[in-house]
Amino acid sequence: MWFYGFPISMVIGGIFYHQIGPKRIMMFAFFAHTIGILLTIYSGGYTGLLISTLFIGLGNGCTEAACNPMIADSYQGKQMNTQLNRFHMWFPGGIVIGSLVSLAMTKMDLGWDAQIWIILIPTLIYAYLFYGQTFPKPQVQASNSLANNLKAMATPLFLYIAICMTFTAISEFGPQQWTGIILASSGAEPMLILALVTGLMAVGRFFGGPIVAKFDQTGVLLGSAVLATIGIFLFSTQTGPMAYVAAIFFALGVCYFWPNMIGFVAEKIPLSGALGMSIVGGLGMLSSAFWNPYIGEWIDAERVTGAAKGLSGDELELVAGQATLSTMIAFPGVLIVLFTILWFWVRGRKSTGAAAH
Repeated sequence: MWFYGFPISMVIGGIFYHQIGPKRIMMFAFFAHTIGILLTIYSGGYTGLLISTLFIGLGNGCTEAACNPMIADSYQGKQMNTQLNRFHMWFPGGIVIGSLVSLAMTKMDLGWDAQIWIILIPTLIYAYLFYGQTFPKPQVQASNSLANNLKAMATPLFLYIAICMTFTAISEFGPQQWTGIILASSGAEPMLILALVTGLMAVGRFFGGPIVAKFDQTGVLLGSAVLATIGIFLFSTQTGPMAYVAAIFFALGVCYFWPNMIGFVAEKIPLSGALGMSIVGGLGMLSSAFWNPYIGEWIDAERVTGAAKGLSGDELELVAGQATLSTMIAFPGVLIVLFTILWFWVRGRKSTGAAAH
């Protein structure tokens, strides 16, 4: 439900960004986050949890719908890429903080409801930070037009990057949804793996601007696909301390996917505007919503296969999980091909543009 709520609000926010502005979108995000947190605590059952998770997804989608184009409107060129990476640094950065707080609260025997209540603290903080602020106007005035947005999106380059986004998102979110379950059976501490992966992602994104300036988004995305492939391969074959090595490769691989896919749209297809960035981000989350049930089915099938061989307990979970991760190598593997094509494509466009001048 989170993966569905996110793209719904992101796309709607992108459509109406210029009519209602980022301030109102963030006000709804605050409302959705607050309702989602409270409903989680007082859900009373499965249906209530589905609804609460949907609201939290809606809130997160609104945050992206408001802030991605706001950053693109506030900065240009290298500075925009730097700030987009630093904004997205706090998605994994928040998970680092959350995982360590959760680990500490668990060791203090504080219940799950206390751990949900604490999410209200950052919710109230961001509401305070946004209150009374002046929000920037669009830099590319033509991007205000929905007709211009749609025209820019009906181009081969936009459609291609949208397809790529479906693979980058599942390459990042697919393994992370399941590695905790798998690693708990391999001798590694899942919360430490989570903190390590997201911590490295945060650091990588903080220094992302100069890297993008040197290699362009296309070079960074291609290198990221290679590292992500190596990371998932190591997750699927290694146990114990080597799982932490796998986490390093995986984190360095996926950390630049999301901000630079959004940055690519903002910089190289600027007339697509806020809607273009929102559509690409929304497709990424829809891809995750689509693939996660299949990943679950793969794990179930591998469990059946492993049980037929006499495996049980942690050994069964580990074998089934690693076999599933080996299948997931295909996601970043496809991206290596797609981003190689994109690298030559964009390079060709630059050459053509230079010749025209």
